[in-house]
Amino acid sequence: MTTSAIQFISPLTFQALSGNPVQTQLLDTEQENAMGHINLARWADKIIIAPATANIIAKLAHGIADDLVSTLCLAAECPIYFAPAMNQAMWHKTITQTNIKSLQQQGMQLISPEQGLQACGEIGWGRLSEPATICDYLINHQLTIDKSLSGLKLLITAGPTREPLDPVRYLSNRSSGKMGYALAEAALEAGAIVSLVTGPVNLIAPIGVNLITVETAAEMFDAVISRATSHDIYIGAAAVADYTPIKKQTRKIKKQDQENSVSLQRTKDILATVALLPKRPFVVGFAAETHDLETYALAKLNQKKLDMIAANWVGHEQGGFENDNNALQVFWHTGQKKLPMTDKKQLAKQLIALIVERKK
Repeated sequence: MTTSAIQFISPLTFQALSGNPVQTQLLDTEQENAMGHINLARWADKIIIAPATANIIAKLAHGIADDLVSTLCLAAECPIYFAPAMNQAMWHKTITQTNIKSLQQQGMQLISPEQGLQACGEIGWGRLSEPATICDYLINHQLTIDKSLSGLKLLITAGPTREPLDPVRYLSNRSSGKMGYALAEAALEAGAIVSLVTGPVNLIAPIGVNLITVETAAEMFDAVISRATSHDIYIGAAAVADYTPIKKQTRKIKKQDQENSVSLQRTKDILATVALLPKRPFVVGFAAETHDLETYALAKLNQKKLDMIAANWVGHEQGGFENDNNALQVFWHTGQKKLPMTDKKQLAKQLIALIVERKK
């Protein structure tokens, strides 16, 4: 525990709850060699800093070792994980994000904070991930970082698009963007150079991606097509609107007693267009289905001339939209594989590994 941590809760409380001794001193005279930080560093299989304040993140990013926690991490040779917790303004500061990126470049693993009510009374990003989320990440995260995509360029789409009806209304799809963002993070970990084209979402982009924000299907089409030929792999995880209003009203549509109708036209098919490019990347599509999943997924795979398609059920309680968990059934022209229900971040790593395997 750091000095600041002790001000929140006593070491005795932690010791009573855990049944283990709690270390607080950098140089402990009761230790056999007075070098407790070295002993702890050699003993640990993993180190998790939770909560990781902006202060400890800054210390580690710059190699400062002035207490037990910072010195322990500097001496450690095992994997180090950190789960940030801080005020939302502190989290968004450029220097904080730079420090986090520095730690990731050094091989430390970020367990991203969540959005919600904070101890200071404000609401936003920076809330410590739930203990169960942290434990799940520690248990399931691979100890060795796979760099199978090193040097390759990936283009990924995520989130929904919005098709304006009038200045205050739009047509859209139910999509949180979590799967696309998880794929971007997994690709980065695998060593790829990642461009993420995203519709409107309430997520923080992984540090290190080239982020391109769009709103409409037409904007996403232009952003993807202008970049696709310079990338090795394209993953279309976005929920792109299939239709857009023929005419956008310049004024708010007022409520009327009688029925109203809106004329729609098809949007451009991003997946099919990328697959038909003369110099095309390896193309991976997504299919969200409420019924006949395999039939529709295989039809989309063949009709759009994709290399691979990842299909998932929607309208079911076990995963899908706005959920942290999901399951996929992945198809390619010579086979298929089921990826069972799990956290989307873990699922993304499994899908990236499968893409690497099939692309070879």
